[in-house]
Amino acid sequence: MRANGKHRRPRTNPFARGLMAMGVGGAVFAVPLATAATADAAPAAHYATAAAALSPVVAAQKGSPTTYTVVAGDTLAKIAAAHNLKGGWKKLYEDNKAIIGSDPSKIRAGLKLTLGEKATPTTTTVTPASAKTYTDNLDGWIKESLDVMAANGIPGTYDGIHRNIMRESSGNPKAINNWDSNAAKGTPSKGLLQVIDPTFQAYHVPGTSMDIYDPVANITAACNYAADRYGSIDNVFGPY
Repeated sequence: MRANGKHRRPRTNPFARGLMAMGVGGAVFAVPLATAATADAAPAAHYATAAAALSPVVAAQKGSPTTYTVVAGDTLAKIAAAHNLKGGWKKLYEDNKAIIGSDPSKIRAGLKLTLGEKATPTTTTVTPASAKTYTDNLDGWIKESLDVMAANGIPGTYDGIHRNIMRESSGNPKAINNWDSNAAKGTPSKGLLQVIDPTFQAYHVPGTSMDIYDPVANITAACNYAADRYGSIDNVFGPY
């Protein structure tokens, strides 16, 4: 535009002449320019420098996931508020439900929660304890019977069982008495502790064999019977 035959230069803000507007993430930032020549020669370098300076801001806006360790007195609502979590405690719970469990009100101190993304529960490999083994002899049979008895609340000791076995069968699991009054009635005494069939069946302990000649089943049933009648196999010192 001409005015009085002269070119009029537009009025400008001297401060604005030294700044270049730059937008990052929707926000506008003013980046100082050293000189016009520098800006014309390498504008990309200035953009890169400004972006690098703003990278912490951008990272914070993205909300990179972090891990938080629960302390005594914490609640999901308190943790969500303290860390300005989008979605509040409900989103925090959903992200960590696999770790927290079915009740969001029950979080324990020491629990590690992921803030900002869904947590992946750690898998714990449990190695089962090896089954206890017993020797296939009188010592092993007595020890296995004692473990079964302990699990079923049946009293008795190794010495008490061993003493009665040696008197009744001399340690022979296939021993059978074919000459006493029980045998005369058709129910001979059998096995390590010389038990008759009706007594074995009445005092058989679940989990053991139904074979009266099975050493562990015979000992356990006999001790169960002795506990009922005498208080313990330890109190038996003769025919029972």
